[in-house]
Amino acid sequence: MADEKEKPAAPAEPAAPAPKAPVRPPDAKENFRYIVRLANTDLEGARSVVYALTKVRGIGIRIAEIVADQAGVPRTERIGNLTEAEAEKVEATLGKIAELVPHWMVNRPHDWETGDDVHLFSSDVELRLRDDINRMKMIRCYRGIRHEQGQKVRGQRTRSNGRTGLTVGVIKKTAIAAAKAAKKEEGGEKEKKE
Repeated sequence: MADEKEKPAAPAEPAAPAPKAPVRPPDAKENFRYIVRLANTDLEGARSVVYALTKVRGIGIRIAEIVADQAGVPRTERIGNLTEAEAEKVEATLGKIAELVPHWMVNRPHDWETGDDVHLFSSDVELRLRDDINRMKMIRCYRGIRHEQGQKVRGQRTRSNGRTGLTVGVIKKTAIAAAKAAKKEEGGEKEKKE
């Protein structure tokens, strides 16, 4: 028993890596903020104004460039370097973006409730989308019915794609005919036994 070698302990599972501390950019000013809160979204302070704004839902690169220009903020400035006044200016510009861009550039032209051109961002995008889908379901239009059924809404093919549930796969007509014939035979044999 003394000759038995002690078994080495099993290697411990590697622990999850510790989160990295945010690195202060070399051009950070003394009032640099690592996280900037705009439009109910936390934005990474080390990113430029334009690219940070694209993290807000409903704001793309072109709209972000227009917002930065209209707010009088350099596009390439890190958003964490902006003062509170500049950040408020950016947020105010976001609020009136529909008036600043052409009508074809907004994400909700000719809103059905008000008739105005509106540009939605942040949580408003999801709220309006949910309201629109619920309205379509209530009025029982084709798109609303398709949403209820969980089917494709925009006219895509459904025979070969978008299959859900248990019946996934291709069944040939000959296999279906053979299955019907087998079922018929089983039904006939059961009647004879009784």
